[in-house]
Amino acid sequence: MIDRRTFLGGAAAATLLGVARAGTASAEALPYPPLAPLPPGAPVRRLFTPEEQRFAPYLAILPGIVNDVSTDPATLGFFGGGWWRTPSEPYNARVQEHVYTLSWFYANRRPWNPYHRDPALRNRLDAAISHYLSLQHADGSFPEYSITEKSKAATGFGLGYLAKTLANLRQADALPARRAQLEASLHLGMTWFLDPANPIWAHPIEFANQNTSGLSSAQLALKLNPDAGLARKLRDRIEFLAANGQSPAGFFYEPTGMDVNYNFEVMLPELAEIYALTRDRTVVGMARKFADWFGYNVVREPDGAGSLTYVATSSRTHVSCYDDVIPDPDRTNLGSLFVPEVPDLAAFFTTREDRAETRGQWARVPGPAVGPAKQDTSPRILAHVSYGEAFPSHGAKQASIRQLPYLRSNDFAVQRRDDELNQTYVYVRRPQLYLAGFWGTRPSSYVRGAQGMLWHPRAGMVVHSQQDDAQCWASLLPNGTADARGLLEATYAIGDRPWDGTRKVPGSAPVVVRYGLDTRIRTDLTITRDTVTRAVRGTTPLTEQIPLVLHPGDDVRFAGGTPVRHGADAAATASGLTIRRGATTITIGWGTPLAATVTATAVTFLRDGARKLHVLRVPHPGTLTTEIRLR
Repeated sequence: MIDRRTFLGGAAAATLLGVARAGTASAEALPYPPLAPLPPGAPVRRLFTPEEQRFAPYLAILPGIVNDVSTDPATLGFFGGGWWRTPSEPYNARVQEHVYTLSWFYANRRPWNPYHRDPALRNRLDAAISHYLSLQHADGSFPEYSITEKSKAATGFGLGYLAKTLANLRQADALPARRAQLEASLHLGMTWFLDPANPIWAHPIEFANQNTSGLSSAQLALKLNPDAGLARKLRDRIEFLAANGQSPAGFFYEPTGMDVNYNFEVMLPELAEIYALTRDRTVVGMARKFADWFGYNVVREPDGAGSLTYVATSSRTHVSCYDDVIPDPDRTNLGSLFVPEVPDLAAFFTTREDRAETRGQWARVPGPAVGPAKQDTSPRILAHVSYGEAFPSHGAKQASIRQLPYLRSNDFAVQRRDDELNQTYVYVRRPQLYLAGFWGTRPSSYVRGAQGMLWHPRAGMVVHSQQDDAQCWASLLPNGTADARGLLEATYAIGDRPWDGTRKVPGSAPVVVRYGLDTRIRTDLTITRDTVTRAVRGTTPLTEQIPLVLHPGDDVRFAGGTPVRHGADAAATASGLTIRRGATTITIGWGTPLAATVTATAVTFLRDGARKLHVLRVPHPGTLTTEIRLR
């Protein structure tokens, strides 16, 4: 454990050092009795209003969080116990973000909250704020992974939690000296964060969600303590974010590519907080541009169970699907505030009727509310409650779904490009299929390029590429490396004419993408009204790999009759594979009998887990044409 004198020495450049040390000294004289446990049977579910049900699990763990606040003079105020963020170390400012959680329970009277104005809660909250502020550098930034780091994330998100904590303390008229320190800390932090010369604003903005968090945090902090100069800088940075943090393709940079999770679950809610506080038109425009992008990359299953995402192009995380109905806790809630102004977003949110039903179900569950496990907690879940929600009605969501690009039309080809980063995203809708693909420079090692999703309007997702070599749609080299892992430069044509990327209606003409992994593999991808063909030519033996989404009721057989059972491996020497799903038949053929395998994986989709990924592999000498026909 770090000695507190050494620790504070490392933070000697902390903001308001004299004040912070004086505050720490007085805090160290306070008694720190543990927070009393909840009474038996609490939290009582039926006492919570629907929108405040999210507080119940956090009330359940509040004594644990509070009592893990260190009272050791060497680390006084550090949120120990590993409840939130890693590394769980005294120098990580992000660990301290639960000061907001403690301040909310202290400041807000509710019939179910026994800790309103609790002195034990107040004293440990006071120590936690003191420790938090001691971490701030002289320039206003906060550290995360080392004491000397100037972290964009720790500062951007932290300013928001500190501002919300200040608001709670003002509401409770509590800890006046600490409030003064918070005000000065917020001013110093905003001065660092909003400085145009700060490297965090280099073009293009990487990890744009972190920049946006700082802007939403500053928006709230300036409402609490107005400053005309900082307000002008904030306005300038919002405009800069719109121009430099969002790709021409429509996604938000994470770091220089798309990420489903960070774009939808973090970035969009942060923009929505700015909107909630200001009704800013710039962020509405960003949300509208993103909604258009998202509509090509989050693809609904025809049975209404939910959507599968183009996860192979997510640059940071793995979120492969979204259920149609998502209960609380749901990190996307705040993003729904855009729905009235950007109705195209309604397709991706739970309806207000469904959310009311899931909340009613939650309230009827016998017994007290159960808290989240350590590291599964998040102050964001609580911090967004006060802004309300704007979930679509069932009718509005269905209208938005009908406007999704691949449902609104059954014949188009469109590219979304970021030429500066050499990224090209291709979306092709034909009467019997929808295909998405990516070519160019991968934004991270997670991304797998080339064709990535194949969907049928009745059968739903048929092929779904993942983020690793063993489960992506690709040609594998003898060492198992997928061509989808490399730089794939491509040319594009519709029929016999080059395609410049403008939106086209191919009609009877095929869409052709020709691409290669340097000189080792060349591939011609051809998309017709009901087929996807890959003609591969390699300089070494290769294996064609197709990650198939199979349902329990599918009838799957190799040509010749060998069955493939759901969730089981299979092998046969065959020239093809047929999947029958309801009235739809999907035939995968490769023309000549070869030793092929299907391997069941642990990957499932949506809440019921019925859809399961199975990987078809066909080894061959180096030249092979594979056709997928959908009827």
